Amino acid sequence: MKEQKSQIVRRCGAINQGVLIAVGSLIALGLLSFLLISTPDKNSPSSVKTVKSGNKAETAGSSPDALVLFCAAGVKPPVAEAAEKYAKEKFGTSIKIQYGGSGTLLSNLKVARVGDLYLAADTSYQKIAQDAGLVKEVIPLAKIRPVIAVAKGNPKQIKTLDDLLKPDVKIALANPTAASVGKLSKKVLQQTGHWDQIEKKTTVFKPTVMDIATDVRLGAVDAAIVWDSTVKQMSGELEAVHVPEFDASVKTITIGVLTCSNNPTEALRFARYLQAPEKGQIEFEKYGYEPVDGDPWELSPELLLYSGGVNRLAIEDTIRQFEKREGVTVNVAYNGCGILVSQINAGAMPDAYFACDVSYMHQVQDKFQAPVTVSETDMVIITKKGNPKKIKSLKDLARDGIKLGIAHEKQSALGALTKRMMSKIDYHGQDLYTAIQKNVKQNTPTADLLVNQLRVGGLDASIVYRANVSQVEDKLEIIPITEANPLAEQPIAIRKKTKYRYLMQRLLDAIESAQSKEKFESHGFRWRVGAAKP
Repeated sequence: MKEQKSQIVRRCGAINQGVLIAVGSLIALGLLSFLLISTPDKNSPSSVKTVKSGNKAETAGSSPDALVLFCAAGVKPPVAEAAEKYAKEKFGTSIKIQYGGSGTLLSNLKVARVGDLYLAADTSYQKIAQDAGLVKEVIPLAKIRPVIAVAKGNPKQIKTLDDLLKPDVKIALANPTAASVGKLSKKVLQQTGHWDQIEKKTTVFKPTVMDIATDVRLGAVDAAIVWDSTVKQMSGELEAVHVPEFDASVKTITIGVLTCSNNPTEALRFARYLQAPEKGQIEFEKYGYEPVDGDPWELSPELLLYSGGVNRLAIEDTIRQFEKREGVTVNVAYNGCGILVSQINAGAMPDAYFACDVSYMHQVQDKFQAPVTVSETDMVIITKKGNPKKIKSLKDLARDGIKLGIAHEKQSALGALTKRMMSKIDYHGQDLYTAIQKNVKQNTPTADLLVNQLRVGGLDASIVYRANVSQVEDKLEIIPITEANPLAEQPIAIRKKTKYRYLMQRLLDAIESAQSKEKFESHGFRWRVGAAKP
């Protein structure tokens, strides 16, 4: 038995300090381990369900690679069936499911910190879990709203919240500290001024929504506040009374990947399966839940990201880590933004576009969702080490004998910004951009080509982004540009018609994360996560 326990209990790091807290954690962990490996009562809503992979017989706790899912009891029917189908289709490992109230499960997780997935009937619990460092990704699965459950035919004629206060009406409620529907019921009833009276006349408080729905079905009480989907699952015996106060309180069922998971890739794969319209969403809809418009199911999806070349070093590691964690492939096309925009306007359909400058997002904005500006970087002049041509400003680039490289004005955001910047500066009666053309020896779509040409001696000077030279600053001379606003901002946006809306949002979340910020700043960018400027 001890060996079996150690196989399925997966713990990440020390949780608390002090002997008493440590002992308490060990006791809770032992209890949770027992629940996961013991033989459950199949009729208990808080029992463990083991879904076996394929036809291979497994004893509870014998597979250290099994996913452990902590699931709100009220969502058991669709999750159990989807997990069964997932295992039969052999998409991943076996799944052990622990059912209970959303709050109860979260309380256990705060102490034990074991498992792979946490499915809550209310996003507020996932927010608490994220704030506590328990959950990383959160994926929406379905929508539900509270209703008053009564026996078929509504014998007590309950039609409003006030009717619950009738002397002959017996009420059951879910415990507000244990179940999501209980927490929401209390919140709404406090807002309407009904809570104190209803709490006093409630016959019984129980830990899960299924417990109180069963009380109504058995006639132990006359009414209970449950989810609309719960009533639909007992439609032959119960009916729902909708009231405006509850109809306005739509909640989203979500599944989160635990930070303690030893197998986040498999955990995310099963979460994607539950969200897929042709997979898990079929079960949710069958059991009366309002489905979400999730990403289509693919075992290993392929994504396409268009990115300006300047962003490459800053995002490469983040993308590789995302691919590994999600079990997906991100194909990235790096190029000058003028070229990328031309391809998009000609019909290319990347799932997201990361521009070198906001001006090149505006040109295709109608095809993308609202962008987020991730970073910014300055334009600078670079020369050979020691600055042998004694270049101090943009106007020096128009002097005779300067071999100059600039980015192409139509193929590159850098080129367009260079032209816009220099065209504002007068040089002996003409604009500076026109004046330097006699010295231009290289027109390239990306700045990295200019940096390389200068380093091998083909150029005397170039205009590039500061981010382009962050790794070779010691080999070049960098001259700041002080006139004409030499700034580029890098926005990213998801394509409106991408079929991977949620997966792409998780990729953007990764690019906008604190870990990503460190990478951007180490490559010469300034962090600017926020709305893109108009």
